[in-house]
Amino acid sequence: MLEKSVGFLFLLRKPSPFRKGPWLLNLRITVDGIAKELSLKRRWEIGRWDSNKQRAAGTKEDARALNVYIDLILAKAQGARANMIEKEQHITAQGIKDVLSGATERRRMFKLVFEDHNKEMAALVDKKEYSPATLERFTTAKNFFFEFLEIQHKLKDINIHSLNLEIVKGFYLWLRTTRNCNHNSATKYITNVKKIVLLCVKHGWLKSDPWALFDMSLDEVDTVFLTKAQLETLIHKPIENERLSIVRDVFVFSCLTGLAYADISNLKLTELSIGIDGKIWIQKKRKKSKVPFKVPLLARTLEIIEKYKSHPRCIKFGSVLPVLSNSTYNEYLKEIAALCGIDIGLTTHVARHTFATTVTLLNGISLIALRDMLGHKRISQTEHYAKVLPIMISNEMEVLEQKLERGIVKSKIGE
Repeated sequence: MLEKSVGFLFLLRKPSPFRKGPWLLNLRITVDGIAKELSLKRRWEIGRWDSNKQRAAGTKEDARALNVYIDLILAKAQGARANMIEKEQHITAQGIKDVLSGATERRRMFKLVFEDHNKEMAALVDKKEYSPATLERFTTAKNFFFEFLEIQHKLKDINIHSLNLEIVKGFYLWLRTTRNCNHNSATKYITNVKKIVLLCVKHGWLKSDPWALFDMSLDEVDTVFLTKAQLETLIHKPIENERLSIVRDVFVFSCLTGLAYADISNLKLTELSIGIDGKIWIQKKRKKSKVPFKVPLLARTLEIIEKYKSHPRCIKFGSVLPVLSNSTYNEYLKEIAALCGIDIGLTTHVARHTFATTVTLLNGISLIALRDMLGHKRISQTEHYAKVLPIMISNEMEVLEQKLERGIVKSKIGE
């Protein structure tokens, strides 16, 4: 970093409005010709001030006390400058003033940092950088953390330098007991809060992650999906109620494409295109992660698209399907499960797991191809969605056995 011209000048300022008596003691901070003044909250008689030495004149006790105070302020100002150089921060007069006035420290209170982060996230929701659901998760995490802080520690806020390991352990216990969260839910809330902690580290406000030793691993959760028989029942079940019929068709579409609710509700006709095989494909980016994905459409999904192409909602919004609100959609799925005699809770996650396991992996689709269809960045995400069933192992072993038998026969002939 290039050395900057930095100057400190202690001076007296005439009070405004002017009245007889002591003047105000100020510090003028100048960096590369740009000056900022800071009131030092002290007053001194102009007749007892040495402007050349920038100190109180005389040897009386009050003069010596003021000069000690001035020396302390000067040392703090020089320390702030040295700290900025050490951290390779941009040195400004305002920056040094903020350190001396305590404004920098006030900005390091955790609630303010968290609120600033959430405000920035909220501003980017309209820009489609974040989903409303993501903002809601961070808002809930913030509310939970400061509720815990106030109940357990009688604090409305906390300095970022006080975010030690005991705080996060206490927060986890509070989430598990008072909020009755399971391990994974509690850990996910802590993950949201920790993002703000790491933001402080990134900005150089914290030297290291104070929660680094806290175990953030999640418990393995068994995936829930429809069997082939359950999926066929769902597809062919006669449903007279139009709204339930629409929800059933949307859910089946998700089971046969792997689309999440956010992606299927925003699916436009313009995102259907002719693929490399001459058939119709969905090609778009996942709303959640912005990762591109592509899915060839099966015959049943094309039938569903054809069924709703003249639906008023599809015509109005240029959408592929007339998808209802998430809450209504989930509510109707419960009724559909009961109608079909399916004893598991139907959700869009169940549909994605069904696509990953029953529709694709069970029928020989590779994990690599499935990863691209689900829009995952890593194969480990796909492995979580797709469950290896005993029948798959049996099928693989049967193929292996046939290959081995052919190999043995050939070796016998050649003997």
